[in-house]
Amino acid sequence: MVKVKLFGLLRLDTGLKELELEANSVKELYPLILEAAHSARPGTAVTLKDMDGCIVMINGVQGKKSSKLAPGDEVMLMSPVCGG
Repeated sequence: MVKVKLFGLLRLDTGLKELELEANSVKELYPLILEAAHSARPGTAVTLKDMDGCIVMINGVQGKKSSKLAPGDEVMLMSPVCGG
């Protein structure tokens, strides 16, 4: 199992803070997170495109969508922030 923590707009839009999921890569996590998000909040507008734009951290080190995962890893997904 991999622990997934959601931050920023991703957390606000899905209503999810933390999940434990079975996946071998970050890419495999995305549809599982979307499924959990739509179960928790059926009206959520979060899409795969939104998830592709997220900053990925794996065990405190920046990763990417293609990064491999091992049991016990902690993945943090943060939506990018814009401002002025």
